[in-house]
Amino acid sequence: MKHFCDDWIQEWCDHNGWTDWFLECRDYWAFPPHSVMPLPIPKETLMEIKAEKGFSPEEKIWLSISVAISLTGGVFSYLLNCPMPLVLAFAFTAIIIANFELD
Repeated sequence: MKHFCDDWIQEWCDHNGWTDWFLECRDYWAFPPHSVMPLPIPKETLMEIKAEKGFSPEEKIWLSISVAISLTGGVFSYLLNCPMPLVLAFAFTAIIIANFELD
């Protein structure tokens, strides 16, 4: 799951003079001004971008799926008079929410 929109990273790089950003192993790298070697974009900077911009489009989709699965599990649990659909919905949602961790 991508936690940052590509446009947000590009906007920050343009504003701060960093160039040619890329994503490698869930870390964003770019060339600082007047540099020949890429450096990881600082985590503090990424956290500031995240706090300012909110959820990325991909995260919004996963949140919508999570809500839909939870509601569907609740309805099926009620109609079938069985807790298993709700348990499965909870497990699926727990996995989705765990992926929201930024490390």
